[in-house]
Amino acid sequence: MYKKTRIFDLNYYKFTGSWAWILHRLSGLALIFYLTLHIWVINTLTKGPDKFNNVMDFLNSPIFKFLEVGLWGVILFHAFNGVRIIIIDFFKGAISHKKIFYIFIIIAFVLWVIGGYRLISHIQWVH
Repeated sequence: MYKKTRIFDLNYYKFTGSWAWILHRLSGLALIFYLTLHIWVINTLTKGPDKFNNVMDFLNSPIFKFLEVGLWGVILFHAFNGVRIIIIDFFKGAISHKKIFYIFIIIAFVLWVIGGYRLISHIQWVH
């Protein structure tokens, strides 16, 4: 009568929509983490300009510039996938959701490369 299924079925993760859902949730968590960190950095202003300048000097290191490039990618993915979800839910986009996903990923990737180049080009290398 009923087909017995496994608790953890890997066949479910073969689908584009499944990965889009998982990555959307993970990117949302990453953005929440970033916003918490951002609020903490802004909070250092209440401890005086020297403390804030020390934190900003630390965050202007090249490693954090590369992390900003990653943040830019997370923002783009989350935004474009959110637009894709709206199209699917409200405009009958479920028929071509894979095509919409790949088009948005390509657009997001192009914007990520352009923005990443702009972010990295502002790194001040210490000699």
